[in-house]
Amino acid sequence: MSGVNGGNQDADIDLGRVISAVWERKARILGATIVAAAVALVGTSLMKPSYKGEARMLIESRSPNLSGGDAAAQANDPLLDSLNITSQAQLLQSTDLIKRVTRDLNLAKLKEFDPAAQSFLPDPLVLIGLKQDPMKLDPEDRVIQEFRDKLNVYAVENSRVIAIEFSSRDPKLAAEIPNRMAQVYLQIQSGAKLDTHSETAKWLEPEIASLTQKVKEAEKKVAGYRSSNGLFQTTETNSFSTQQLNDISTELARIRGERANAEARAENVRTALKAGRASDTLSDVVGSQVIQRLKEAEANLQAQISDSATSLLEGHPRLKGLRGQLSGIRQQIESETKKILASLDNEAEMSRIRERQLMGQLNGLKADSAKAGEEEVGLRALEREAAAQRQLLETYLARYREASSRLDGNSSPADARVVSKAAEPSEPYFPKIIPIVIVVSLATFIFGCLIVIVIELFSGRALRPSGVRDVEDDIMLEPTASVPAATAAPLPVHQMQAEAARFDRPEPARENPKNAAALAYAKIAEQSLSEKESEEEDTVAEVDDRGFTIGSVAHYLQRHDVPVAIGISPGGDEGSTATVMLARELAERGRTVVLVDMTGSAAPTQMMVENPKLPGITDLLCGETAFGDAIHPDRLSDAHIIPHGASDPARAMRGVDRLSMIIDALADAYDLVLIECGPAEIAGISRLTRNAMAEIVLSVPGFKDEEVAELVTDFEAAGYGNLLVMAQTVDRHSPRPGKRRAA
Repeated sequence: MSGVNGGNQDADIDLGRVISAVWERKARILGATIVAAAVALVGTSLMKPSYKGEARMLIESRSPNLSGGDAAAQANDPLLDSLNITSQAQLLQSTDLIKRVTRDLNLAKLKEFDPAAQSFLPDPLVLIGLKQDPMKLDPEDRVIQEFRDKLNVYAVENSRVIAIEFSSRDPKLAAEIPNRMAQVYLQIQSGAKLDTHSETAKWLEPEIASLTQKVKEAEKKVAGYRSSNGLFQTTETNSFSTQQLNDISTELARIRGERANAEARAENVRTALKAGRASDTLSDVVGSQVIQRLKEAEANLQAQISDSATSLLEGHPRLKGLRGQLSGIRQQIESETKKILASLDNEAEMSRIRERQLMGQLNGLKADSAKAGEEEVGLRALEREAAAQRQLLETYLARYREASSRLDGNSSPADARVVSKAAEPSEPYFPKIIPIVIVVSLATFIFGCLIVIVIELFSGRALRPSGVRDVEDDIMLEPTASVPAATAAPLPVHQMQAEAARFDRPEPARENPKNAAALAYAKIAEQSLSEKESEEEDTVAEVDDRGFTIGSVAHYLQRHDVPVAIGISPGGDEGSTATVMLARELAERGRTVVLVDMTGSAAPTQMMVENPKLPGITDLLCGETAFGDAIHPDRLSDAHIIPHGASDPARAMRGVDRLSMIIDALADAYDLVLIECGPAEIAGISRLTRNAMAEIVLSVPGFKDEEVAELVTDFEAAGYGNLLVMAQTVDRHSPRPGKRRAA
């Protein structure tokens, strides 16, 4: 709330006075606005128009693909990253490029690009030393400096496009210069590529000649080393010794197979003979032509014997002769079978002899191959050196051929192309007459209003005091008492006389700046007394009823949005009852109110809740209950109450430091925290008034005016200047008209 504090009175801005002051000076403000608009119109009409042309270039990789295959993807081309695009934009602003453009277009002869040389009047800034004399610079440097002031090159956001803007008083130059800059830029970029290819070719020529000689020497070393160590190559991967070793190994494997086959066949024949099996079951025996003929002869003799046995007796000489021949045939077959067995043994023996010979040759070749392997280590080192020199030579030759093929000017295009040429502008971009006039007019109007407002504020005519209100404003704030606007009535006569007499006493408190508002109020009371002396007798009863009422105090607390109020009831429970009625009155007006019962008798608790043993403020201070459990609703209104509690008050006072935190928390949740302290002493409420926004309400129903004045004086002496007095008597048993009962 606003009030008198330390002798300085707060002030509020009177918006009505500010608006009226602006309205009173509307003619001057509008006149200044019209003059400024006319000056802006004339000034912009006399200005020389400037034209702007713009050309745009796309940065892209334009290297020709001469490999014959598909072109590689260019998404990761370093030429296309954001840093390179910015670098190309800076290159377009380089001094060398600007010099070429100014020379090609002969801009040094134009007054627009060298105004210092064409001006006959000296520059005042140069005369007083605040600016360097441009004539001391080279003419070309002056042209370049003016050229840069008119040039604007920037990269278009989120693209690979670079825009070239140039402003000039000549529309043809505004279009020609950006196009010329783009053309020179492409020539510089293409020339840089040609220089690169030319330098590459010149550097590769001696390198290729040197590498050719090195390759010859390396290959010669390889051939000499191979011939001196007998490391002849049969194929690209095999040497002569390796090939021999492979051949003997193959032949040895074949001989071993033949020997094993011959031994198996001989063993088979031998086993059959020992077992007495017929020789015609053996493949080697059956395959012999001699055996076949003997078998045929045996079959014939057997047939003859069978035929002769049918006609001749057993002892006939013919039969005996035939049987003798058959026996001789069988002996021959057996003898021939043994010969076959001997031939198989000889064949196996020949294979064994051949195997031993091949093993000897193989061992010799192994020794030679091991020696050749050691010698091939040096050979491979020489071959690697020769291969590396040959590969490098081939790479250089390929690059040389490519660089030589791109020495022509058309073979190396620049990595950019013009996508939009600058066209000759038809309208100037500066000055824009209508926008400039509108902006100047608005600025002048706003500036004029601000000047009037500042003058009114500094003169004090637009300020009004916010601490003390007179009676005509329907609100009065005083350190000793509060008469809310809801009553809009003066104090009773006898109360005014008592207050005036109290302030007329020669006390030290009269000298205190905190009593300034009280003295002012005393004078107002005396003036009001003299003006309404004739009506005093008729209005005393009404004023007594409407003066320091519960409704007026409630209106004041609501009007000034007081967050914390401390109720002091010197009369005991009667004053606490008035505080309860104040809380209910504020609740009925739509305010969220919580009453904290800090009295010793717990009178507010008994009036507002049915069970006086509910947890309350003493339990909170002792830490025996939760914060939410200590808040309870009033049984007759929408107000809330934190009861006295059931804990020991003496033990609760040891935790009184928590009280300020509890009050701050309640102030954040409720519109008003009303703390009823009962007949508390002045020194005992010091801990509750740490918050500067707290108001003290003196609940003194039934007190005499002298007693009220004495209480106010005591509180003022203790440093409490802002006091609200509530002197209305409350009937605790009969409800007020239209209101709820107190208890």
